[in-house]
Amino acid sequence: MSGNSPGGVADATEAPLHFVQLFTDGACSGNPGPGGWAFILKHPATGKVLEKSGGVADTTNNRMEMQAVISGLETLTKKAQVEITTDSEYVAKGCTEWLAGWKRRNWRTADKKAVKNVDLWQRLDALLPLHVIQFHVVRGHAGHPENERCDELAVAASKEIAKLARMPMTSDTNPTH
Repeated sequence: MSGNSPGGVADATEAPLHFVQLFTDGACSGNPGPGGWAFILKHPATGKVLEKSGGVADTTNNRMEMQAVISGLETLTKKAQVEITTDSEYVAKGCTEWLAGWKRRNWRTADKKAVKNVDLWQRLDALLPLHVIQFHVVRGHAGHPENERCDELAVAASKEIAKLARMPMTSDTNPTH
């Protein structure tokens, strides 16, 4: 699947936009449970590559998939042409097909239920128009090199946050002390 997000179209009078590739993935051990997200941001013109990941103690896989895209987009400091590659149809379709309708219905689905993960959808809604975005969906665990690497990073972040969540709270680990 590919398609354009609600993001803008470059004005012919503007300087050409930098092209970047954003590869993302999320992971969750249990659903809900400890989760991780990761992205790889590539700037082909310069060869620069940035990998980043993080985790949340109690979350869902969909939230981690969304957080990966949010974190990658938040890393960008100026408007760019962004090719997002994800294995999450939920994120891609949400951004390209469902978001506009949810907003029209005051963050309700077509059957009038509250949109799940609305906090993250609202963050995406604020970020998407800042760039010219195209989504590509790949099959997870099918050998796509960047998707596999993002999966490794997200799973590692999930495991790390799970390990931290099991640690007994001491004066060294308890932020209230």
